[in-house]
Amino acid sequence: MLTQNAGASLFLAAEDVNIGVDGLLRYHLFGHTFWLTTTHVSLAIILLFFTVFAIIANRAIKKADPYGKPSAFVNILELMVEKIDGMVLGGMGEKGMGFANYIGALFAFILVCNLSGLLGLRPPTADYGTTFSLAMITFFLIHITGFRYQKFGHITALFKPLPLAPVNIIGEIATPISMSLRLFGNILSGTVLMALIYGLLPKVLLWFWPGALHIYFDVFSGCIQTYVFCMLTMVFISNNFEEE
Repeated sequence: MLTQNAGASLFLAAEDVNIGVDGLLRYHLFGHTFWLTTTHVSLAIILLFFTVFAIIANRAIKKADPYGKPSAFVNILELMVEKIDGMVLGGMGEKGMGFANYIGALFAFILVCNLSGLLGLRPPTADYGTTFSLAMITFFLIHITGFRYQKFGHITALFKPLPLAPVNIIGEIATPISMSLRLFGNILSGTVLMALIYGLLPKVLLWFWPGALHIYFDVFSGCIQTYVFCMLTMVFISNNFEEE
């Protein structure tokens, strides 16, 4: 009887667990049904944040005196740009500096998405549609760079040696899939675990204990996965810098 009661209690508690995938608004378009979900709301809030931040940063830079003492905010902006430029220079070399803006935007977007769980939002990177889209942008940049530097040698290299051509082609196709699944899996697992903890733990323990787990799943893991995704992007793109 005790076992049955405990199992029933656990089942009822599990019903209260919410991993944040909620449909907020349903609409029909071209004969199909679509949902506005919490992921879309989180993306809208994050994009609004970046828009406001860009406007404020632009005004601060325009008002800054190039010969005077910069403000603390301008110093922070300069530090951010220097760190991104240093990371791109170290990972891609001089030829890769043209990708600094993309790497910087990618790093900032993924990092804010990963950390958005701290604010009660559903991290957009816990949705495979978001991570796969980011990986596909990188995938196209990889091959655009390959054609730019290697011309048609970028294609013929897949058939050298000829018996390994299927393996080479599968490897190229697997690049965006592996990149997107790595980021998606790590962020989703943290989101699910935190949802289980908040849904199953007694309310008293929620005041202090989950904070330590947020440091790992949201902050530490989020920063690491951001860095890994950007490093893989730089490595895959820079591999195509060698001319034919």
